[in-house]
Amino acid sequence: MFVNTRKEKKQHKKRRKWPFWLGGILLALILLAGGYAFYLYNQLGNTVATMHNPLERDSDPERQEELKRLFADKDAVNALLLGVDERDGDSGRSDTMILLSANPNTDSMKMLSIPRDTYVNIPGRGMDKINHAYAFGGVALSVQTVEEAFDIPVHYYARVNMEGFQQGIDAIGGVTVRNDMAFSQGGTNFPEGEIQLNGQEALEYIRMRKNDPRGDLGRNERQRQVITAAMQQAASFSSIGKVDDILSILGSNVQTDMDMDTMQRLFTDYRGALTNQETLEISGNGQTINGVWYLVVPNSEFDRISTEIQGHMEAR
Repeated sequence: MFVNTRKEKKQHKKRRKWPFWLGGILLALILLAGGYAFYLYNQLGNTVATMHNPLERDSDPERQEELKRLFADKDAVNALLLGVDERDGDSGRSDTMILLSANPNTDSMKMLSIPRDTYVNIPGRGMDKINHAYAFGGVALSVQTVEEAFDIPVHYYARVNMEGFQQGIDAIGGVTVRNDMAFSQGGTNFPEGEIQLNGQEALEYIRMRKNDPRGDLGRNERQRQVITAAMQQAASFSSIGKVDDILSILGSNVQTDMDMDTMQRLFTDYRGALTNQETLEISGNGQTINGVWYLVVPNSEFDRISTEIQGHMEAR
């Protein structure tokens, strides 16, 4: 069909031109998205650099080679999560101690909550509550104590300030858990059944133990509930507008010996383990020794936990 008039030529020219305008808009959106993705990547890198706090052992060449081999062979990775309540003029206590073992070959994770009153040998200090290891020697002594008590390697650690834990829960929009018993804590009522928790409520939920007939064991179960729910919520989190807030919270409240490359490897090869979690529980008897209450765990129970986690690590 021929274009015969000037008006028709103009209309034809406009019809031919609009795809170029649309293409320009799409290109601009792609560039903006790419620029924001680059910005987020840079921000993530900056956050990880702020969080990165290696231990003295991390400079050992043999350990570095061991970790390289571990990732090359896609072996199980164990990490110790420490939730620390800091106080003015006090180094604080590790009120939460959770050992995570992720196996990418079976896409499974074992999660062991260690009761803070567990009676163990703290290297260089003697028998005491396991959470005192942090007060005596920080993260390094906590890691060493857990390794020796359970005869299991701890490859990495993450130390979380509990105030940051509260802020993080709020940033991802809260978590949903199933509460097995109604109770009150910190002025908040927690009914039985499925409940939605904001950051402050989640913190109170995992702190309660005095009114729980199972004591620390019940408290540990609630800790595992909230952490599992937070992992699942974070994995599905899609509010781009809050990413900056989350990164800021992480940078201010988390320390770990994992660097950017390690986190990328874990995300790539180990994230399937997050969907298949199994919790372990340690048993013991409460005893008062020299006027102090401890959870005394028999050697056979330490051996049972060690055997179960070692078997999980070696599974293919």
